[in-house]
Amino acid sequence: DALLVENMNDVPYVRPADVGPEVVSVMTVVCAAVRRVVGRTVPLGCQVLAGCNREAVAVAQASDLNFIRAEGYVFGHVADEGYTDACAGPLLRYRRQIGADGVEIWADIKKKHSSHALTDDVSVTDTAKAAAFFGASAVVLTGSATGAETDAAQLTDVHEAVPQTPVVVGSGVTHDNVQRYMGAAGLIVGSHFKTNGRY
Repeated sequence: DALLVENMNDVPYVRPADVGPEVVSVMTVVCAAVRRVVGRTVPLGCQVLAGCNREAVAVAQASDLNFIRAEGYVFGHVADEGYTDACAGPLLRYRRQIGADGVEIWADIKKKHSSHALTDDVSVTDTAKAAAFFGASAVVLTGSATGAETDAAQLTDVHEAVPQTPVVVGSGVTHDNVQRYMGAAGLIVGSHFKTNGRY
């Protein structure tokens, strides 16, 4: 088991160039508090929306977290908040610069809520291979939107494409369909716990 903290209700999301220091400050305070409550035995990560991966690494380093969930790690895409460029090179250099090499990068591939027309000729398996080659600790496979089911066939394909890299299912897991995803290294479950759209 692990926990993932994200600023999901901080809408509308902004791109990294527009994220304010208050977002990083609040996420650091929240993540540090969660770490104190759960102790060191529970793996803990964060995601700072949208695509604020450097900020997430900083939060993780300051809050003693194990991993971040990164959008736009490899290959650019157009999301509802605008264009997101690939960031693996600068992100890993930043992680090294601040001494956070122990913070794992769980990289979304073919991210939800996004158009991938720019990379239509790049398959989800090729995207996973690129993320693994660029040092992702895990790849996160999702459906088209938050709460949308992940394609179980894609899970099999991606697992076969990157057998040394854990594949995590990042959306659409429920009590009723969890059996479809038992081949995954992990399941990120959030929307299933909502009632009338709220946690």
